[in-house]
Amino acid sequence: MAAAVEPLRPGFYSETCPPAELIVRDVMKKALSREPRNVASVMRLQFHDCFVNGCDGSVLLDDTPDMLGEKLALSNINSLRSFEVVDEVKEALEAACPGIVSCADILVLAARDAVALTGGPDWKVRLGRKDSLTASQEDSDNIMPSPRANATSLINLFNQFNLSVKDLVALSGSHSIGEARCFSIMFRLYNQSGSGKPDPAIEPTFREKLDKLCPVGGYENVTGPLDATPIVFDNQYFRDLVVGKGFLNSDQTLFTSSRTRPYVRQFSEDKDEFFRAFVEGMLKMGDLQIEQPGEIRTNCRVANSRPVAVLMES
Repeated sequence: MAAAVEPLRPGFYSETCPPAELIVRDVMKKALSREPRNVASVMRLQFHDCFVNGCDGSVLLDDTPDMLGEKLALSNINSLRSFEVVDEVKEALEAACPGIVSCADILVLAARDAVALTGGPDWKVRLGRKDSLTASQEDSDNIMPSPRANATSLINLFNQFNLSVKDLVALSGSHSIGEARCFSIMFRLYNQSGSGKPDPAIEPTFREKLDKLCPVGGYENVTGPLDATPIVFDNQYFRDLVVGKGFLNSDQTLFTSSRTRPYVRQFSEDKDEFFRAFVEGMLKMGDLQIEQPGEIRTNCRVANSRPVAVLMES
């Protein structure tokens, strides 16, 4: 991916919108108190944004008559949520500093705050991104991994973005908070790899618990916690993987695969090392950019309207 036209840097809004970071954190605190899952859902938006044509806020765009955006892409439909929290943040920022803070930067700030507010590390984020003018469902479908993904396909995907095996395992630790749908694990419970049997990597008592949560023929939008402490950002996620209690196939595969297992073990035993690696991975992911036209959207769900003359030229 090409470097950003303007380099990203901490404190980007310190002169143009000094309260920006405090405003984002304040709205995120309120969202957390309303529903703990909100902050995990907002953090996930950064992952789904940055992997598709860089961190450009494209995942936030609603479909239009002439644009199929990313919200209905395979890995996003009925899955991404809490867009209204981003709307609240944008509204508060527009009231304080109209037309200054991009939606792409809001996602990066809000993801950091999601972690810091739930017991995880806090860090300085690099800012100065522009918002895309468009989005592509096809691009998202071609890139975003499935919950069925195995470690090899995840390693290859992350490698495309110059993210290492260690980055992959550390960033998967974002599943330390939040929930996922039964829809994503039905095949694991009842038909792993077309075998008609459950995934043998699932610890038996945990599998019984999942069978009750997600019975055959049950409502597949029911959600379960991604680790044993779903509202606390910690290293429990990795400790769960070590004992066969990963919720998603794409989680448990990190322990069953020899290439990723050493990092799972390390992070399960050393929370500080996990936190360090997670911050490094988030910063690297946040730097993903491509050369493309950009703007500061007024409303994160729609590109700013263009004068007719500009539209005719484009």
